[in-house]
Amino acid sequence: MNIRTISAMQSIVRAIFVFLIGMGWASGAQAQTPIVIKFSHVVAADTPKGKAALRFKELAEKATNGRVRIDVYPDSQLYKDKEELEALQLGAVQMLAPSVAKFGTFGVREFDVFALPYIFPSRDVLNQVTQGPIGRDLLKKLEPKGITGLAFWDNGFKVMSANKPLHRPADFKGLKMRIQASRVLDAQMRALGAIPQAMPFSEVYQALKTGFVDGTENPPSNFKTQLMDDVQNNLTVSNHGYLGYAVIVNKKFWDGLPDDIRTALEGAMQQATLYANEIAQRDNERDLADIQKRGKTKVYQLSAREQLEWRQAMLPVQQQMANSIGPDLIAAINKLAAQASR
Repeated sequence: MNIRTISAMQSIVRAIFVFLIGMGWASGAQAQTPIVIKFSHVVAADTPKGKAALRFKELAEKATNGRVRIDVYPDSQLYKDKEELEALQLGAVQMLAPSVAKFGTFGVREFDVFALPYIFPSRDVLNQVTQGPIGRDLLKKLEPKGITGLAFWDNGFKVMSANKPLHRPADFKGLKMRIQASRVLDAQMRALGAIPQAMPFSEVYQALKTGFVDGTENPPSNFKTQLMDDVQNNLTVSNHGYLGYAVIVNKKFWDGLPDDIRTALEGAMQQATLYANEIAQRDNERDLADIQKRGKTKVYQLSAREQLEWRQAMLPVQQQMANSIGPDLIAAINKLAAQASR
């Protein structure tokens, strides 16, 4: 073998060596690059949902040893109410926690059951639905839309507010009341004699301030964190409806994750869900007390007789929406409620 041949072979060996080292460096760099999950939501970071999203971030990053990074975007920083579901389907974000009321207008009518007034007489009945077989079946119905449902997070029961006292159904007559886009909530307000106005959550404060709408419904935590007591001087503790969230991910993204990563994230979500549902009740009780203490908004508790009037005024909404939502689903929840009251 002559010198020229040896030199050529040495060059080839060096080239292979450099290539292998380069591949090793590239693989190492790739292994160190975390999987990024953009988690977008529309409420403030210090609401129950905002806190739960941050807790999930902490738990998920720890459970995956940094192989996953959760970037949380609160307060409609990325997308507003009407935009976020489409953004998830397109893969622009990977995770959301939209209000369950949104899925009815999204084509999954069964989710409208959560918006029915007075369908949940207690938190115990609610938990039996969201944490049991009914809740799991509802989440599965999102899969044909390219969405995987992971969990339900509570935000609590809603109160009514306006710039006039709301003690009886007749007090709503002619009021423009902001709602989420929902046929059920539209029917609810019309049953009270109000004029429903659907609009994104991010626009509500300004609409109340300018008088574009007269009032709205929210859990106390949303009312307080959005400073609505600056623009609403009456609040009625009606607990007439439920506001909760479904934590969802892009199905294609989720199915494409390594099995061990997906398992770790599922465990983190279970822990975050327990946390979310614990703080929702605590924060709403505290925030309602804070609203009352601040004194800008008069807080009114319905009497038993007034509560019955409200129920009777809104009960027809259940019958009105039964065929759309599914009479069997409504009957199953009413059965749980009846069993709980025994």
